[in-house]
Amino acid sequence: MSKFTVTRRGALKTGAAAGAGLALPTIFTAGAARAFTNEPGASSVTLGFNVPQTGPYADEGADELRAYQLAVEHLNGEGDGGMLQTFSSKVLDGTGILGRKVEYVTGDTQTKSDAARASAKSMIEKDGAIMITGGSSSGVAVAVQGLCQEAGVIFMAGLTHSNDTTGKDKKANGFRHFFDAYMSGAALAPVLAKMYGNDRKAYHLTADYTWGWTQQESIQAATEALGWETVNNVLTPLAATDFSSYIAPVLNSGADVLILNHYGGNMVNSLTNAVQFGLRDKQVNGKNFEIVVPLYSRLMAKGAGENVKGIFGSTNWHWSLQDEGSQAFVKSFGTKYGFPPSQAAHTCYVQTLLYADAVTRANSFEPCAVVEALEGGDSSLPGIDSPSNKGYLFDGLGNGPTLYRAADHQCFKDVLVVKGKDNPTSEFDLLEVVEVTPVDQVWYEPDHPMFAGGDLGQCNNGA
Repeated sequence: MSKFTVTRRGALKTGAAAGAGLALPTIFTAGAARAFTNEPGASSVTLGFNVPQTGPYADEGADELRAYQLAVEHLNGEGDGGMLQTFSSKVLDGTGILGRKVEYVTGDTQTKSDAARASAKSMIEKDGAIMITGGSSSGVAVAVQGLCQEAGVIFMAGLTHSNDTTGKDKKANGFRHFFDAYMSGAALAPVLAKMYGNDRKAYHLTADYTWGWTQQESIQAATEALGWETVNNVLTPLAATDFSSYIAPVLNSGADVLILNHYGGNMVNSLTNAVQFGLRDKQVNGKNFEIVVPLYSRLMAKGAGENVKGIFGSTNWHWSLQDEGSQAFVKSFGTKYGFPPSQAAHTCYVQTLLYADAVTRANSFEPCAVVEALEGGDSSLPGIDSPSNKGYLFDGLGNGPTLYRAADHQCFKDVLVVKGKDNPTSEFDLLEVVEVTPVDQVWYEPDHPMFAGGDLGQCNNGA
């Protein structure tokens, strides 16, 4: 079994013993008709924060964990309350969740599916976690979401961008606030065509796992629909750190755009290698050679430094947004940690509040009751004429009005197109928002071919 670490309020467990399989604890609710896994006691409730503390996405994981800890403080009535003050739902009052103090355990996913499942399994079986959240790798998210469905706990996905998470691998016990690869393509392609023209030849380097595959498919489809040609798509290992051997063939391919379907440390390294090879200084087919990063983050921009200048991408959220919720979160996070939060931190903080809100509105920790609350009934986003436009509608958590769609448990909201700043004012001010793409432009139906093949199924209480 993969080695991992789980900490709970100062306790430390490492190695195989920490992930040893145990019988799943099932506790019956007194006086209730249905049983569910890990019903909390009267005084506290335990959440499981499963993030990459090592591996290529460790920077994202560190920021996710900071956000989770901040969310716990706010739920327990500590600090300034952050987004509890701006959330359109007003049921959270700083007294924990249903009067229970929120406690937590953490695990290291290592950006590996097996390790992530092992740490989640231990948090559920040994630590009594009633909800698991975390991410930064869609392969991890899909694996842990499946485990949570089997175990009968709620999974509130952290940073996961693959179409598969709420597509072919969707589960009734799983929910995603983060946007997906299709949305990146739908938002980004029109901006690329406007800036670079419709007659372009693209060469893709793609992380070889579920996120990379669906990101490449999405951006290829969106750019080809506007006239671009795809010259080649080359898969790269997630564990790769030097991409020189993958960059060299681009020079003789006839492509005039390189699209890096990479994230985290992978993107930092591949972009650095591409700049070292002089791609940004070349002209091909009578055009300036361009590089595109479909999924961006502040942390990636910081890692890549000056190499991000002028490069377009998309992002789920950015700390420069001026809405009341975003600024409340930026203030809280910045006060505690001394720098602005990343999009990974934002989505993880929001997911924690959304879970607590759903439990409170349902007046129950029972997973099926929480699912029903998150599915929300007949609320809908304005301006979208679709029978699938039903779910839980909320506001005040950044990105404007947001719908948790009942049909697939995917959030729909505005998407940001960003560009690396030419003249940044600080190490944190590296990206600028060039377009806020309205939600109707990134909307799709649940049976869209890129999302087909999965069955949401039924919620599982684990008993």
